[in-house]
Amino acid sequence: MSVTRLMNSSLTFALIQSDLVWENPQANLLHFEQLLNSLTKSVDVIVLPEMFTTGFSMSSESLAEKVNGSTVDWMKLFAEKKDAVIVGSIIICADNKYYNRLHWVCPDGTVSFYDKKHLFSMANENKHYESGTKRLIIEYKGWKFCPLICYDLRFPIWSRNDCDYDCLIYIANWPSTRIGAWSILLKARAIENQCYVLGVNRIGMDGSGINYNGGTVAIDAKGQILTSVENESSGIAIFEVDKESQRKFREKFPVLLDRDDFELN
Repeated sequence: MSVTRLMNSSLTFALIQSDLVWENPQANLLHFEQLLNSLTKSVDVIVLPEMFTTGFSMSSESLAEKVNGSTVDWMKLFAEKKDAVIVGSIIICADNKYYNRLHWVCPDGTVSFYDKKHLFSMANENKHYESGTKRLIIEYKGWKFCPLICYDLRFPIWSRNDCDYDCLIYIANWPSTRIGAWSILLKARAIENQCYVLGVNRIGMDGSGINYNGGTVAIDAKGQILTSVENESSGIAIFEVDKESQRKFREKFPVLLDRDDFELN
């Protein structure tokens, strides 16, 4: 699935790291509304954490929204207001099944989505949600993105760059006990796929007693950190990246030309 917009060589991103109020969509939407209203700089893409209205909850039946429900309407409103794409995942019920669904909402109201492929069985996510089956490669202003969710980060085949994207985005509720793996794997995905990688995680403690300390970061194709948000702190990282510099690096060191061929079953 691809949506095309006008081409820009550079894009400006806002990565939002925040605590989440457990299973309270209204409180979380109010909080993120305040954060979005605080943005005075023009940006192209705003990235929110995984399950940004509830936290990483297994209460799918009681918390699920319908397709194009109130939170998606909220995302459309603020995408138009900020003239920026807004990215984040929420709990969705579709065809009597529940999904951890990432939404990519454009300023013109266009909505694309990705359902989390790799469900975290150690938290019984696979018992409460359906697994996604397709990646989303989406084009915006001449850039191609592959947005993924949390546990997907541990499975490199799923994110493998077949020369079909410029930037990976991972939104997460990734616990502090495994934050070292988060940091290493984000760099690995950037290096092996020769792309920008944006990782947005939450902070605070959820209703299951799990602590999160952030680690929100932007990384270039060489694995170098471009910007980050301080751990344990709410914050917004605003930065610009240039596609031309990445293109030149890929031409100078064309690793992707020697990539393995494979098919996902």
